[in-house]
Amino acid sequence: MNWGKLGAGPRFFGQCKTLASTVLTVSFCAALTIAWVAPATPVRAQQVTLNSISIDGNVRIGDAAILTRAGIARGQTVSAAQLNEAYQRLIDSGLFETVTFDPRGNGLQITVVELPTINRISFEGNNRLDDEALAAAINSNERRVFNPAQVERDADLIATAYANEGRLAARVSPTIIRRSDNRVDLVFEIFEGDNIEIERLSFIGNREYSDRRLRRVLETKQAGFFRAVVRSDLLVEDRIEFDRQLLRDFYLSRGYIDFRVNSVNAELTEERDGYFLVFNVQEGQRFRFGEINVTSNVPGADSEVYRDIVKIKPGVVYSPTLLENDIARMERQALRDGVDFLRVEPRVTRDDRNLELDIEYVLTRGPRVFVERIDVEGNTTTLDQVVRRQFNSVEGDPFNPREIREAAERIRALGYFETAEVNAREGSTPDQVVVDVDVVEAPTGSFSFGASFSNNDGLGFAIRFAEQNFLGRGQRLSLSVATAEESRRYGITFEEPAFLGRDLTFGLRFDIAETDSSFTTYDTDRFIFQPSLTFPVGENSTLQLRYTAEQSEMTARETPVNGVVIGNEIAVGEQSSSAIGYQLTYDTRIGGLDPNSGYLLQFSQDFAGLGGDAQYIKTVARAIGETKVLNEEVTLRASLEGGALSWSGGTNRAVDRFLNNTNIIRGFEPGGIGPRDLSVSGEDPLGGNLYVAARFEAEFPLGLPEEYGITGGVFYDVGNFWDLSDVNTAGGTIVGEGGSFRHVIGFAILWNTPVGPLRFNFTDAIRKEEFDRDQTFELTLSTSF
Repeated sequence: MNWGKLGAGPRFFGQCKTLASTVLTVSFCAALTIAWVAPATPVRAQQVTLNSISIDGNVRIGDAAILTRAGIARGQTVSAAQLNEAYQRLIDSGLFETVTFDPRGNGLQITVVELPTINRISFEGNNRLDDEALAAAINSNERRVFNPAQVERDADLIATAYANEGRLAARVSPTIIRRSDNRVDLVFEIFEGDNIEIERLSFIGNREYSDRRLRRVLETKQAGFFRAVVRSDLLVEDRIEFDRQLLRDFYLSRGYIDFRVNSVNAELTEERDGYFLVFNVQEGQRFRFGEINVTSNVPGADSEVYRDIVKIKPGVVYSPTLLENDIARMERQALRDGVDFLRVEPRVTRDDRNLELDIEYVLTRGPRVFVERIDVEGNTTTLDQVVRRQFNSVEGDPFNPREIREAAERIRALGYFETAEVNAREGSTPDQVVVDVDVVEAPTGSFSFGASFSNNDGLGFAIRFAEQNFLGRGQRLSLSVATAEESRRYGITFEEPAFLGRDLTFGLRFDIAETDSSFTTYDTDRFIFQPSLTFPVGENSTLQLRYTAEQSEMTARETPVNGVVIGNEIAVGEQSSSAIGYQLTYDTRIGGLDPNSGYLLQFSQDFAGLGGDAQYIKTVARAIGETKVLNEEVTLRASLEGGALSWSGGTNRAVDRFLNNTNIIRGFEPGGIGPRDLSVSGEDPLGGNLYVAARFEAEFPLGLPEEYGITGGVFYDVGNFWDLSDVNTAGGTIVGEGGSFRHVIGFAILWNTPVGPLRFNFTDAIRKEEFDRDQTFELTLSTSF
């Protein structure tokens, strides 16, 4: 046997087996012929009693162990078939390189050559996957018996690991090096090869949605400009299966109930350096909801009451999610009515002529089954209570299969676990079930370094540490430091999502911000302490109650200070405020009836005067709507927001009023519009007590290859900042106090690069004031590493 290359091992192993079988058969038959020349019955002529068995060649494995594995013993009468089976058992044990049976009269000589033990396992030629990852992929172990068949399987496992990385050309050659004492070093020689990427990803059979739109649905991506960085353009079998499900979910949520993926074909290019991946799909027809009815077979459950709960209307595009939402609302109503074990069965009647699905919700009484207990296993870091609070049911409650499925989804959505399996099994009695939750912990902490650039703040850097499952309690903690050329910010945030064991989020925020902007003649320092409580008040709405303690100061960059208004505000020094406030949010962008449309409504107020120097009421309202048109190729977005500041005590300063320093209206510098003091050399922006802004935007493809990640946009912004009531403006040359609406049009190029989203804005202020400071170009980049 050539021990230099393992590749010959299994072939030699098989040859030895065949040769030994031949020797065994010939020797055994000859012995029988000589021993039993006298006439005998056919059965007795095929048997012999083994009075003696001798074993040679074994070092690690004892005689008794060999006989036990062979299944024979001294004094046993055996046939040729039984002896051959004993030989085969020793070969299959994986302990011996060769085995020879030599019958000698009434005795048997067994000669074995033991397989060596593995002294050391090493990998050569691997760069993409490290030794630790490869060692975890194989089943051979050091100080265990060397098994040629197992090593061949390990080579296949390593090749599979590389295939999952997109390196389908990887080759693995196992080699052994002999050592003393029947030991060998096992070396896997690896040729990794190059990545074989998906050069083109296309679809056949899609009429309603373009290839470009469907590519955005898939997890697999087409090789693009940044192919050296992006890893999702590699052909991975498991990812393809996941993509099939993503496509089905996409079409089902849009009413295509007959959709299916007929096949997925991957073909190598002629150069064999890439793949053409083709999804063959069948869309079918789009169905809408028809008649919606509710029928009750349960006493105490009035069908009219439950019909009023249903939010699906006839004519709405069919979606399974909408059915689930209606069922969940009806089951919650049953709990409020004290009706236990109510089940809602949706019966669907298909109308192919009108392409409608009539839905009849049938309220029935389910089996009387209770939750005996909930067992959580595998959570080495996360506390049991974090998992248990994802269930709306507790021990002793009626068992609801749908609620258990929803709890499983909530557990997976936490992001704390690599896998989370939730199953129900029969409990101690047939009317009880035990819910088993098996999880595998995942890393939840992150440390990121980020960079940003804009032509307003310049180049900036950020460092952030975040823990999503602090101390295993499901709490979120983050520490951040962000610096730019003209600003610095330090922050700590903490969030407890189940405060007092209820659906109540407690938040705590500390912020320290400093600015030395070149757009003003003063610098600012600000400290904010803000605890808050947030809780749901409806299916899509939340209410936040908060307290804000703030301390801020304006300091002069030059002395003497130019300008009476800013000078008076700087002279105030530090000013503190103590305010209570609330924010009401209504958001349908995630759970709305239309997967392509949604809107956000937000209204907040803060009332300052509970201590501190300042007394005011600050109100901000915002509305955002978004929809996709032209087969979801174009995104339309509109937003309207406004704010009002009513001052009644303390000094109303520029840092308290509304400024365009967060790009509320594009096309202007920070503080570039609104009231301004022209008597100051820097013409400082003063901000306004009132502002209103409307923004309209459309994003669309530019016709470039989708894998480049470049899209275009056009936008139109209009807005105004005005009003300086309660501000001492005597002695200054104030302009813009009365306000006027500015209008801006612009074109944007959005580039979704692997290092972060890059946005180029080209703007033109088609209506502005002479004292405004506009800008025609803006570049922003934000990324994390």
